[in-house]
Amino acid sequence: METIDQLSILSIDIGGSRIKATVLNQAGELQTSYIKTDTPSIASPENVLDAISYLVKSFPTYDRVSVGFPGYVKDGIVMTAPNLGTHLWRQFDLRQELAALLQKPVRVVNDADLQGLGVVRGKGLEIVITLGTGFGSALLHNGFLLPHLELAHHPITKRKDYDQYVGELAFKSAGVEKWNMRVQRVLQILKTVFNYDYLYISGGNADEILFKLDENITIVSNVDGIKGGAMLWQDEFLVASK
Repeated sequence: METIDQLSILSIDIGGSRIKATVLNQAGELQTSYIKTDTPSIASPENVLDAISYLVKSFPTYDRVSVGFPGYVKDGIVMTAPNLGTHLWRQFDLRQELAALLQKPVRVVNDADLQGLGVVRGKGLEIVITLGTGFGSALLHNGFLLPHLELAHHPITKRKDYDQYVGELAFKSAGVEKWNMRVQRVLQILKTVFNYDYLYISGGNADEILFKLDENITIVSNVDGIKGGAMLWQDEFLVASK
């Protein structure tokens, strides 16, 4: 019979460019090296599942699986996957398919939500944004996830949403200086709309920020974010420890 101090969690972050994974203990501490592979160029569910199977084949035994997915996920079922191909993923039951593949209980949330669970302090209203292939966001209050909002697809100009405004394609086409001006505008909007206590910035392009950040904004690593895989199972841990 499983006991609370024996459980380990396979944490997977599916990104538009790379798929990353590690095994964590209950405290979110890495039990294996943090490894990654390129996301398949045709990122169909079948190809992504094959990549995950290959990525984790040498991992030690794990008891639970946490997955961050770049899109809107409801009860483990993918609703949108803008950077992988929504037409390929819509209504795909990722939780069920991964549970069948890995033979373990699986939980799936938006990738920014998983990041958020791994990096927040758990005090007040906190926001996590990711600057990578697209624009990700997560809202948490006192350490608990709030309903996911796809801010990435909310218009920020007459012709662009957040993904198109500060995502990877925008970074390449606009250049570093203009992209930084756009990120500053995004941060000002978030500050005005949410009046957050703290904001965290993650993602592959976070290190390209050149301007001075407010005292309640910090840049965090993707490795920190994947630790959210342990937090995703905290309710089960708490029940098991009683």
